[in-house]
Amino acid sequence: PFEETGVKLGDAQLEASPAWERAGQLALIGIGVEPGFSDVAARYAADHLFSEVDEAGVRDGANLEIAGYDFAPTFSIWTTIEECLNPPVIWEKDRGWFTTEPFSEPEVFEFPEGIGPVECVNVEHEEVLLIPRWVDCRRCTFKYGLGDEFIEVLRTLNKLGLDGTDPIDVRGQMVSPRDVVAAALPNPAELGDKMTGKTCAGTLVTGTGKDGEPRATYIYHVADNAETMERDGSQAVVWQTAINPVIAMELIAAGTWQGTGVLGPEAFDAVPFLQKLEEYGSPWAMSERDPANPGKPLAA
Repeated sequence: PFEETGVKLGDAQLEASPAWERAGQLALIGIGVEPGFSDVAARYAADHLFSEVDEAGVRDGANLEIAGYDFAPTFSIWTTIEECLNPPVIWEKDRGWFTTEPFSEPEVFEFPEGIGPVECVNVEHEEVLLIPRWVDCRRCTFKYGLGDEFIEVLRTLNKLGLDGTDPIDVRGQMVSPRDVVAAALPNPAELGDKMTGKTCAGTLVTGTGKDGEPRATYIYHVADNAETMERDGSQAVVWQTAINPVIAMELIAAGTWQGTGVLGPEAFDAVPFLQKLEEYGSPWAMSERDPANPGKPLAA
């Protein structure tokens, strides 16, 4: 399981693409923040910043804290268990898709806007299955800043079998262990008023810039929980996810994004999408990094 892929995320949807093409219809997949904005960022970098892309690596980190809880995930624990305990997928041009062990290849990545350095590890995620289909790159990865405590909790759940989804008999009732874990934890969507800090989603692109020189650029979007709660009454992680499909629907409805078949967001022009983000008062940004050590930004 830690080398070869089985059924990959999106396989079933992408296999349906010919039927959608014959019908002249578009099915857009992977359009939240990650995947979604992160894929758009990869497309923008490949089109406008780089002549060659060595790696498109999604990097996600936050400094969110939740008052009154020792442990309270800011996103669905059910989905987080699935993503983090499945073997992470990596793509390389000369090898294709392959898997590695959960939490592999740790690296410290310094996130912008005050979040700071966070250790990130490989996690299974859709971008690795989507970006290489439409963006010419040599490698594609996804790394998540989970933190030691979160990783230890996930390892413990796995060790105890509490990550399982098959129902087990508990005093005559059949229940899924993972459902019990999810039910025992607070609903992330209801934690906004107890949450402080920021969350950052983005894609680190390394390679050769348009000027022929080595380049490393992190294209990112930050959501501040205080701002999203004041503006829309929604916690930052949920808000940051939801804004992107709204923009995509507007672009499709206006005919700006057109196509047939099953496509990812990186199949389209990134510029109109990024412009819409700014129009919504939620701007994206870029951080130039040290090509020799992309985990650190270039000195100002």
